[in-house]
Amino acid sequence: MRSLGVRRALALVALMLIGAALARIGAQTAHAALYGDDRRKAMTEADIDRFAGAGVLMCYSDYGTLERAAAAWLIASHDLVVMNAHNFVDRRLAPTHPVTNCFFRIAGGDYYFDDDSLRIGASVESKGLHITDDWTLLRLLQPTPDAVKPQPAPDVSDVATGARLKVLMVSPAGHSNTRLAATTESCDIYRVDEPTEGHVRRARHDCNDGYGGSGSGLFTEDGRLIAMHSASLDMNQKRSFDVETHYGSALLFEGELAEAIRDAASNPR
Repeated sequence: MRSLGVRRALALVALMLIGAALARIGAQTAHAALYGDDRRKAMTEADIDRFAGAGVLMCYSDYGTLERAAAAWLIASHDLVVMNAHNFVDRRLAPTHPVTNCFFRIAGGDYYFDDDSLRIGASVESKGLHITDDWTLLRLLQPTPDAVKPQPAPDVSDVATGARLKVLMVSPAGHSNTRLAATTESCDIYRVDEPTEGHVRRARHDCNDGYGGSGSGLFTEDGRLIAMHSASLDMNQKRSFDVETHYGSALLFEGELAEAIRDAASNPR
């Protein structure tokens, strides 16, 4: 029979081997692509100049740590920001994070929100948050300087229902499954669905994503913002793309969302 010391030594070696294996698995999972083909690239200064308005929603966690929450966009005005509503409410529209715990970071500056300006895409009668009403507009207490350009008000009138098109996903906040702080990626919208809530259509795409990538912008090849990423189905599952069961969802800038942006931009503070 082996001595107690030998058994302890063997147990320690086994634990070390298990720990090393788990660490390798964790590292692979933490930086995995949503789909098998990972085409993400680090966002460059040229990308920042090309894709105006790209910023980050920064929020304090329940433990008081400052974290990158999501992508957000300065849009149509120097004091108007659009992002996903699920940053502040859950799928049942119950509040989760107060606006006052968050701020907008762009071009090295931090800008706080007017919490009274919060507008969520879901209607008062709605019983839940959907992909196509998962948007929020907020005003900044102070506008950005002239040098920090907003993204122009989007126009998607040329995007047909059922269309398939090449896009570029711009993720200024990065996402949890890549080491890169901010990324761009060439990918595809495989189908544009019929309009639903707020007369807005959902775009099903194969762009990589991860937690923190919400709000990423989908741009046409000529650099026009047409959609905002909202959620991914089967996040981080590496298998062949299937438009029916395994895709990312974005909402097009149209319907009530586009109208709200135009109205806010035409009525400055």
